Amino acid sequence: MKHLISMRDLNADKILQFLALAESLEKNPKQIDLSRRVMAAVFYEASTRTRMSFESAMKRLGGEVIAMVGTSGTSVEKGETLADTARVMARYSDIIVIRHPMEGAARYVSEQVDIPVVNAGDGANQHPTQSLLDLYSILKAQGSLEGLKLALVGDLKYGRTVHSLAYALAPFNPEFYFVSPKSLSMPPHILNDLTKMKVKFNEKTTLGNIVGDVDILYVTRIQRERFPDREEYEKVKNAYIITAELLHKAKPNMKVMHPLPRVNEISTDVDSTKYAYYFDQAENGVYMRQAILATLLGEAS
Repeated sequence: MKHLISMRDLNADKILQFLALAESLEKNPKQIDLSRRVMAAVFYEASTRTRMSFESAMKRLGGEVIAMVGTSGTSVEKGETLADTARVMARYSDIIVIRHPMEGAARYVSEQVDIPVVNAGDGANQHPTQSLLDLYSILKAQGSLEGLKLALVGDLKYGRTVHSLAYALAPFNPEFYFVSPKSLSMPPHILNDLTKMKVKFNEKTTLGNIVGDVDILYVTRIQRERFPDREEYEKVKNAYIITAELLHKAKPNMKVMHPLPRVNEISTDVDSTKYAYYFDQAENGVYMRQAILATLLGEAS
């Protein structure tokens, strides 16, 4: 495996290998040594958790990081193409982690260079490293990935995290509730793919009694930056707000997850409940991204 571009490129066995390595690295990170290796973090879009957890993962394994954060003050402002930027970064580093607003950008970059490329988010398309850390979080929280019921709530149209997660969980016999305003429903091509894979799903516009039925409540932010029309954003921005009171009927082991950042879709009164798992989820990102870096750099056994 040379690149990590899409969850559709991974089968169940490969996913389980990543999970096992993340678990092992959480217990003993010293088993991997990435000293003398350099990671290029090429982030055309803003990022906090993804970029910093990748940097933390690399540095905790002994490696070094060079970063391009945004395009201000870079050669991109002078008209440099994505291909040329990638080719230069490949001369400076051993692996490229890229976030870009254009769908397909990460795969395009992987075709331009001869070092591993990791997709850290390409527009509204895919975010595979988030999905792998989500799977690791779900596994830790529930003890299994098999046969779970999950509600994916919020922006399912532009939310690349839920697109990747749907594919990631497909091999493990899930049942999904896709809860969103009609204008932000899961894209038809993903629903068609899930149907072909015989994955059970229900589309809803309200949470209703779903909270008491699911093992994971995966909440996403309504992403203002993805809306071409500000008025449409204003109509749906507060469509779903998760509160501690709403969770009273939840299963004892149910967990609330969120890729973060949150705005107001999860009330802060949820933070102190046994259901809140989103900060643990963020921490798990370091272990999973360590596993990804070690694997693509050929250091994992």
